[in-house]
Amino acid sequence: MVNLMKQTLTIIVAQTAADTIASQIETIVHSHEPDVEVSEIVQESYIPEKKQEANESYNNEDKKLTVRLATGAAIYAIGMALTVFAKVPLPIELAFLIVSYVILGGDVVWQAVRNISKGRVFDEHFLMSVSTIGAFVIGEYPEAVAVMLFYQVGEFFQSLAVKRSRKSISDLMDIRPDSATVRRNGELITISPENVSIGEIIIVKPGEKIPLDGVVLDGDSMLDTSALTGESIPRSVHKGDEALSGCMNQTGVLTIKTTKAFGESTASKIIDLVENASSRKAPTENFITTFARYYTPVVVILAAILAILPPILLGGGWTEWIRRGFVFLVVSCPCALVISIPLTFFGGIGAASKRGVLVKGSNYLEALNNVSIIVFDKTGTLTKGVFNVTDILPANGFSKEQVLEYAVQAESFSNHPIAKSILSAYGKEIDQSVISDYKEISGYGISAMAGKKKVYAGNTKLMDSEHVEYTACEKVGTKVYVAVDGQYAGCILITDEVKPDSKKAISDLKHIGVEKTVMLTGDDEKIGKAVAEELQLDEYYAQLLPDQKVEKVELLDSKKRPGSKLAFVGDGINDAPVLARADVGIAMGGLGSDAAIEAADVVLMTDEPSKLVDAIEVAKATKQIVMQNIVIALGIKSVFLILGALGIAGMWEAVFGDVGVTIIAVLNAMRILKK
Repeated sequence: MVNLMKQTLTIIVAQTAADTIASQIETIVHSHEPDVEVSEIVQESYIPEKKQEANESYNNEDKKLTVRLATGAAIYAIGMALTVFAKVPLPIELAFLIVSYVILGGDVVWQAVRNISKGRVFDEHFLMSVSTIGAFVIGEYPEAVAVMLFYQVGEFFQSLAVKRSRKSISDLMDIRPDSATVRRNGELITISPENVSIGEIIIVKPGEKIPLDGVVLDGDSMLDTSALTGESIPRSVHKGDEALSGCMNQTGVLTIKTTKAFGESTASKIIDLVENASSRKAPTENFITTFARYYTPVVVILAAILAILPPILLGGGWTEWIRRGFVFLVVSCPCALVISIPLTFFGGIGAASKRGVLVKGSNYLEALNNVSIIVFDKTGTLTKGVFNVTDILPANGFSKEQVLEYAVQAESFSNHPIAKSILSAYGKEIDQSVISDYKEISGYGISAMAGKKKVYAGNTKLMDSEHVEYTACEKVGTKVYVAVDGQYAGCILITDEVKPDSKKAISDLKHIGVEKTVMLTGDDEKIGKAVAEELQLDEYYAQLLPDQKVEKVELLDSKKRPGSKLAFVGDGINDAPVLARADVGIAMGGLGSDAAIEAADVVLMTDEPSKLVDAIEVAKATKQIVMQNIVIALGIKSVFLILGALGIAGMWEAVFGDVGVTIIAVLNAMRILKK
């Protein structure tokens, strides 16, 4: 009676599986790539768009594979039905089961043989092949085919999960432009973005992606920046504004002068950053890879001992102990860990990308979990970096106009935000032909010859180094002291605004477990103190040169809690050394310099500090799912391994212990995509 119920259940389950697979022949693709790691499978989503469409289309190979699996399941169901209801002889039953096994598992056995020939013995294909062929040998024919059937169904669901992850990342990668419309010799021609040079004029119509970075020469429009920044609200652009590649032009026609080649454009860099993310594995991911490498041979040896040693010591019972050994093999397959852990980290990187945070590797995503100290640069990171001249304090008989004019002549070649604010305040054309011997002195300021006069414009350190007698300005703000031919001319006061979300970002970071927030700035003590108090930072250090910022980060790093990480957030070119020195370097990608973005491990695609909170939240959710999968997989497998060794669990339970656990782990891993 028990056997009849078992066989009937076999028929029902097998027929259901056959019907399910057959019903999806025209709609679902089952991709089985045994030689490729999950990270590599998912990474295929980065191939160029047209090639990707071809890769994802339902081609003849996909149809053949799905039909083969459906056919194998149907033959298995028919064979079991004839056995139960028609009482056919054993040879006929065996014929059906062997045919269905070859159809369902032939590729698995062949792959195991190929891997063995390459020296890769202990993998899932080897375990499945040995255990199912062994089940045939000891007379458990239906179970042998069922194990292979459910293994393939498990691979089917795994494939669906990987494809879902592919789609998530490929949606992000949709920022890749297909073509560019260039104006050449008075005509508009459509060419590949790679063939557009710096300085050429491109036309972008509504509904088209901006193919290269540039400056708007003509037109007004709204840009959908969600693919770059994760922000749903469109951004308006006008003449003179910067337009980044990868944004979707929504309303007006834009005429843009390109400022970067395609390989250096924002879209290209983002694609490159995410493409390379899977090559940097997290410590947990590396541990699982190493664990599986040693775990599989160990369980194979244990299975062999379980099958051979007890019959020798106890005498007889070979069939039962061999069956237990094969059950042990099926349960022991580590695919739940090997598949789900990389998939979870990759999904975490995709989830962060959707929120405007680019993480350059799963190792950095995991490191964000352990950040205890976050060090911020001030200008452009916590503050807007948009400076305005609010006061001019002349001295020694110079007028305000003269102080501003001399400062403009000194700053005219600089791209620093402070220099731009002075040029903006002057608002006139500058005769740069009279300027010579121009020098930028890092951390001090600028010296230049304006006609026959030697002009210095910078901070108090510059005045002291040049032995200029000056009157220190007591007002809060950034001060640019100006000296002409060694005589102090006056001081220009420049102020910057704190970003609207900076205070909330600091508060939220403390709420999610960051122990200390610190600010470093080259500005004077008063400005540093005022900003630190407004944002309620734990510490601040002012009047720092670039190399002194590195020293402060090293000092803070030496004081952090053991096992924790230090992160530095910056946006300027002078932040690159500090970004590289920190455990996790985080760059502002919106207005940030290319050097800062290149040196960073994480890039915030907007200039909002609050995006850092998003990044840490995604990192914590990713790690939580990873740990859940490790506990689920090892916990359930341990139970079934013990039950199998004791003879309590059979092949059916072994199928759940392997395929069932894998499906649970993979589905759990996919939750991160909804973060």
